[in-house]
Amino acid sequence: MKNSGADRDNRLFQAGSPRGGVEPAARQPKGVDALWIPPARLNRPTPDQPVSERFPALEEQEVILSFFAPEARKVNVAGAFNNWSLEATPLSDSGDGNWVVRLMLRSGQYEYGFVVDGQWSEDPGASQRAPNPYGGFNSVLFVPLAVRTSIL
Repeated sequence: MKNSGADRDNRLFQAGSPRGGVEPAARQPKGVDALWIPPARLNRPTPDQPVSERFPALEEQEVILSFFAPEARKVNVAGAFNNWSLEATPLSDSGDGNWVVRLMLRSGQYEYGFVVDGQWSEDPGASQRAPNPYGGFNSVLFVPLAVRTSIL
């Protein structure tokens, strides 16, 4: 014998119900054939959390680049982190021939080069380099994933 529509409306199977999985149809909205979960049982959204806490790779870290050029009048760094701008990131002369800049970068790999008095130069302190489309090489900077520990 075929179940009538009323029989179907009089029972509803629901996982995790405190009464063994059966809920009365009176709680199910009319016209809904799918499994209905009462609003009180829905997963509540968690409070907003800063993106950097959920994804540490998005947290910026301080990176210091230095270049030794005692005869230089002007030193800049250009790279993937500043859209290869020749003027956007100048280094400061520390007075002893060392030029220094502090950058805030997210974890990842960045190609860059120094521009010393208008001439491109590789970073002699870089651990790796990559060929560029102009027949030369770019220095490669690796910014590691920020590691943070917390005591529970």
